[in-house]
Amino acid sequence: MRQKILVATLMMLSFMAQAADRRYELHVDGMACPYCAYGIEKKIKALDGVNTFSVEIKLNDGLVIFEADTPEPMSQASLNTLINDAGFTLRRFQVQPVNSKDE
Repeated sequence: MRQKILVATLMMLSFMAQAADRRYELHVDGMACPYCAYGIEKKIKALDGVNTFSVEIKLNDGLVIFEADTPEPMSQASLNTLINDAGFTLRRFQVQPVNSKDE
């Protein structure tokens, strides 16, 4: 009986962990150089739940992509504040579960 409960608990925790992973795409105005990108990257990597190896910045497109494991999605307002504090403008924001992204 204990083994069944343990297996069920582990499966539930595994499902919860997968459901919490999200991919964020931030379209940012004003990024003109690698130093600009580094400023944003540093702030994003400092956020709780961010997988630091997933942060990708496409400078020419003004696109910042990262994955985070948080119980609730990060709000557009909080990310807007983060981008503004770095000296840039958040133009568009998208969030989706990691499992639904096209690979």
